[in-house]
Amino acid sequence: MPKLSTLPPYAAITLGSNSFNMLVATTVAGKSQIIAKYKRKVRLAEGIGDDGHLSDEVMQRGLDCLSLFAAMLKKHQVLHDDVAVIATATLRLITNADTFQQKAFPILGHPIDIISGLREAELIYQGMVATTVGEGKRLVIDIGGASTEFIVGKGRKVLFKTSLSMGGVVFNQRFFHTTPFQILDFSQAKDAVKETLLAHMSALTNLGWDTVVGASGVIQSVVSVLQHRQVSEVITLSVLQAFRDEILAQADMRLSDIRGLTPEQAPTFASGVAILLALFELLSIKQLHLAGGALREGVLQDLADAQAHR
Repeated sequence: MPKLSTLPPYAAITLGSNSFNMLVATTVAGKSQIIAKYKRKVRLAEGIGDDGHLSDEVMQRGLDCLSLFAAMLKKHQVLHDDVAVIATATLRLITNADTFQQKAFPILGHPIDIISGLREAELIYQGMVATTVGEGKRLVIDIGGASTEFIVGKGRKVLFKTSLSMGGVVFNQRFFHTTPFQILDFSQAKDAVKETLLAHMSALTNLGWDTVVGASGVIQSVVSVLQHRQVSEVITLSVLQAFRDEILAQADMRLSDIRGLTPEQAPTFASGVAILLALFELLSIKQLHLAGGALREGVLQDLADAQAHR
C-alpha cells in the first residue's frame, strides 16, 4: 500500500468554453495523486451573443457550477493558497468577463486567472507529459469549446505552440445547428478549419512528429464510444468517416441512435468529429491516441511544484 501523504490537498479549477473541471489531489512519493474529480458541461461558449456579451442565463449556469466547486473545496479542506482557478477561451473573448469575475469571487473566494492561448498550450503540454507515456516528438491537439491548441514537443521541451479560434461549441453554432445534418456541413467546417490553420500548417508539417496525442471532451467522447463498442480506442481517418456517416443518418440533434454516445456528449459530437476529420485530412494524421491528461493536470503540476517549494 502506498504511504499516505501528510501534505495538504490542492485543487486545480479550469473554466473551459465547454466544461468546468475541478481536480483535487495530494502528493504521494513525489507524484500527484488524484483524490476527487468534478466536471460539469456548462457550455459557456453557447452564451456568447453577437455583441460579444455572455448571456445572463449561461453566466448563471457557470456561477452555479462554481458554487458546487466551492462546497467541494470546503469538503476536502483545501487551503486558500493551494487553489488555482484558470479560465480559457470564452472568458478571453467575452466583453463582460469582469462581471463574471466580480460575481464569481464571493462564491469561490479566489480570483480567476484568464490565461492566454499560448499559456494554455504550455499547460496542456505539461499535463500531457505528466500523464502520458510516450517517446519521440509528439503533436498534441486539444479541441476545446471555443479554441483549439496545437503543441509539438519532445520530452518536456515545447518546440511549437499555438491557440486558434475554433472549437466544438462555436462550430456547433456555425455549422451544426439544424437537423438533419448534411455533408455540406462537414465540408464547410473543413473549409473553416483550413482557413484558421493555414498560417501555421507549414511550421507544423516542417517540424513533423512521431505520434499524435489528443486531449479534450471531443476526443474523449469519440474514445468512449469506441470503448463502449469494445473496439480499438485508436482514432483513425476511417473511424472518423464512419462516425460522420452515422451522424448524417440521424434524424435529430440528440443523435440518439449512435450506440454508446451519451446525452451529455451528443451536443458537440458532430462538430467535434468534423474538426477531427478536417485535421486528419489537412495534416495527414494516420492515428491519434487519447492523452492521459491535459490542461487541468498541467495546472495541478504547477500547484504541486509550488507546494513542494514552499
